[in-house]
Amino acid sequence: MRFHIISLFPESFDSYLNSSMLKRAQARGFLSIDVYNQREQTTDTHKTADDRPYGGGPGMVLKAEPILETFESIQSKIKRQKLKIQLKNKKLKIKGKGLKILILSPRGKTLTNEYAHTLVKKYSDLVFIAGHYEGIDARVKKILKAEELSIGPYVLTGGELPAMVVIDCMARQIPGVLGKNESLEEGRLASSEVYTRPEIITCKKKNYRVPKVLLSGNHKEIEAWKKSKK
Repeated sequence: MRFHIISLFPESFDSYLNSSMLKRAQARGFLSIDVYNQREQTTDTHKTADDRPYGGGPGMVLKAEPILETFESIQSKIKRQKLKIQLKNKKLKIKGKGLKILILSPRGKTLTNEYAHTLVKKYSDLVFIAGHYEGIDARVKKILKAEELSIGPYVLTGGELPAMVVIDCMARQIPGVLGKNESLEEGRLASSEVYTRPEIITCKKKNYRVPKVLLSGNHKEIEAWKKSKK
């Protein structure tokens, strides 16, 4: 699966997307993440990617043209990638998974694990447009037929953090990324309480023990305990 992010601040993604599970998943070829700066598609000396809103009002609005030009370059890249795969193995039938464009916005559909799973099943390429300032020129959504997606009922400075949240949520749904299907918490019997060694921890002269049932070896009782703690 390929993720493409259009952002004014590509450096925002370096740390999180290149560490832990997401780093390993990219190294093993389960997914790829590319970040594009729309300023590179501007033509003026100052690389202007925003302007004052028509009709007045505070702040600045992200211009449509740099985003649309960046999307066109992403489309061309996707076509080249698919052609390369087809030429490398002519017998390989590329599945008809398509392209989805998402604008990160507090007004959008709220992300859920179920929706993340749907996106993974239906699409091979996801384009995220990270908003900033007072928002994105509304024509971008109309021209690209993009969908607005939210990670919760609150407003953030920009769409970079929500994009990382969505990618993390989706990456876990891609087969192989977590190693074993059992690692997917939402698909197994998980508990809100978990324990590891040592069996007893002493803090301020008080002992804190692991629940006896977890040490019993009785799998039926352990599963019942986990269920009660969900």
